Amino acid sequence: MKIAVITGASSGMGRDFARQLTGLYHFDEVWVIARRIERLEALKDELNVPVRPISLDLTKRESIEEYASVLEEEQPEISVLVNASGFGYFKAFDEADLNGYYDMIALNDSAVVGMTYRSLPYMKDGGRIYNVCSVAAFQPLPYISIYGATKAFALSFTRAINVELKRRGIKALAVCPYWTKTEFFDTARTDDTITYYQCYTESKDVVAQAIKDMNKRGKDVSICGRTAKLNAFLAKLLPHKLVMKVWCRQQKKPC
Repeated sequence: MKIAVITGASSGMGRDFARQLTGLYHFDEVWVIARRIERLEALKDELNVPVRPISLDLTKRESIEEYASVLEEEQPEISVLVNASGFGYFKAFDEADLNGYYDMIALNDSAVVGMTYRSLPYMKDGGRIYNVCSVAAFQPLPYISIYGATKAFALSFTRAINVELKRRGIKALAVCPYWTKTEFFDTARTDDTITYYQCYTESKDVVAQAIKDMNKRGKDVSICGRTAKLNAFLAKLLPHKLVMKVWCRQQKKPC
């Protein structure tokens, strides 16, 4: 049984990955993972392949092991793994709840590592891994400090394992969107901590670009849009102290 596994499939980029991948490739089944089972069930009416909704809270290690148990029982071949679960806060570091930070690190990083580790034994030559990171991964970001740091980890991890997995014919791609219209903002933006948004990208466009970039030789990072690419380039070119100063001025925060 050849399957795709998509986390964060209840909304946003995870949902768009489910829609677009099933429109382009053949899978015997698509496993969609998130906490909101009713959202996952709704995908059965949208996709043209059998859908297996799996309700898991990926901030918890036992959920990763529950996923591993299902894999061991079913013995599928995972053609595509998409790690799209994640969330962030737009807050000064000491103004958000510490447990929320722990959960953010668990979901944005630990779950990506755990899902990838447990999935790899079921992947063969030609397997593909999409890890949703962020343009925030390229620079330190005051007032989004933990979120940016988690995405920097995910970016570095993805690029490194892409090199390691070449011997097995498996590719890993870091998907690094800019401001994207998803439910992410419902959790992240609760006040006026962040007020300057240079531009927005559509989730479906980010996913389409990622799928296209996956097939390009040597590509391990996907960035959608000229503004996002320029920001990523400048963040790598300029001293981070200057980049942070510009960012803080944009957000009308002390530098």
